[in-house]
Amino acid sequence: MIILRKIPLRKCLATGEQLPKKELVRIVRNKEGEVFVDLTGKMNGRGAYLKKSKEAFEIAKKKKLLARSLQVEIPDEIFEELGKLVNE
Repeated sequence: MIILRKIPLRKCLATGEQLPKKELVRIVRNKEGEVFVDLTGKMNGRGAYLKKSKEAFEIAKKKKLLARSLQVEIPDEIFEELGKLVNE
């Protein structure tokens, strides 16, 4: 008998799609209000997920979805780092 492992799904902030965690990038706000790109998926704090696509990145930036979700102003460095991840 084959045992299937559960694949954790998360919702993309920009597109609304349910995708496996490995296909998404996690952005985290910690208790001090600092914002980081979490590549491990294990940092403490409130997280928001974005699909690794240029379209999702543009939608999130244009509509300020990350700032609304994390309830904090997002620094430009975070958008630059996300832009680099998307273009890879």
